[in-house]
Amino acid sequence: MQESFEAALQTLHPPLSCIISDSFLGFTLQPANRFNVPRFGFFGMGAFSSTMYGTLDREKPHAAAADLDEAFPMPGFPGIMLTTNDFDPPFNAVAPAGPYADFMTEQLAALAKSRGLIVNTFYEMEQAYVDCWDAKIGPKMYCVGPLWVAAAAQPPATAPRTAEYFRFLDEKVAEGRPVLYVAFGTQAEVSPEQLKEIAEGLERSEVSFLWVLKTAAVEFLADFEDRVRERGIVVREWVDQLEALRHEGERGFLSHCGWNSVLEGIDGGVPILAMPFMAEQHLNARLVAEELGVGLRAMPRGGSVRGLVAAEEVERAVRELIGGERGLRRGGGWRSWVRRRAARSRKGGRR
Repeated sequence: MQESFEAALQTLHPPLSCIISDSFLGFTLQPANRFNVPRFGFFGMGAFSSTMYGTLDREKPHAAAADLDEAFPMPGFPGIMLTTNDFDPPFNAVAPAGPYADFMTEQLAALAKSRGLIVNTFYEMEQAYVDCWDAKIGPKMYCVGPLWVAAAAQPPATAPRTAEYFRFLDEKVAEGRPVLYVAFGTQAEVSPEQLKEIAEGLERSEVSFLWVLKTAAVEFLADFEDRVRERGIVVREWVDQLEALRHEGERGFLSHCGWNSVLEGIDGGVPILAMPFMAEQHLNARLVAEELGVGLRAMPRGGSVRGLVAAEEVERAVRELIGGERGLRRGGGWRSWVRRRAARSRKGGRR
């Protein structure tokens, strides 16, 4: 791949002046050096999760933890308590080992020699974590997000919305019923057992909902959809998530806490109910519920941050999110930052 990449670079007109590559493609550092141009890595994660992983790797604060669920303080961040289970294996080990760990060690070594790291976030929201990364980990972090603010101007609010889910949202607004948006992204593997608990919790909550579900047909769903059809719909086609979250009918977001979804929830000004499954999602859930104060956490049974979230917990958390004020403690404030960021970006402003 590297040889083909370099051959392609030689054909560019005008000549190459910079390389921005996924941080998983560390081999792009060598062509950058050969062509004497800067190389920047790109992370799909936010500053908080990136810095927590970097701090765990360097400081090993989990080395003395008795088990995967014992909380420990994060060095440099008084008040932030995490567990080993907040991090994905193999990187939650004190000495990560194995092919994937070796691969990532190579990629991070290449990143350390790069000109900088580009991150889809905005400095005002993650300032402490960006500053820590720059001071203790490196290379310099450049905040360029949320990335969608650089896109073409949004269509007018009066533009027709013909999709079924928009009609559903409009109907619920007319009825005065707030809607919970439910989506778990395209990568998270949600077990049939967990899907059943979510469905039961949604049904028991008596809250209206729009559930985007890309999973293949599950036995119980047909009966479930029949029982809730007056207040909830399951959508299996593509949904414009950002626009759906901006709809006035949406009052909450049950999310896996993928980073793009977190940013879109904040942009929409809706509180997030965090239910993470993989990768850095557990750290994003901590950020949402404990650091930014823009949502709540649906907790698994047994006190661990990993495991099955029971129907009764889904019901409790959904009711609290939709019916209370706690979930949106600071959501509106961060939404204002996002909108200001959009205005600045169209004028060329960036950190």
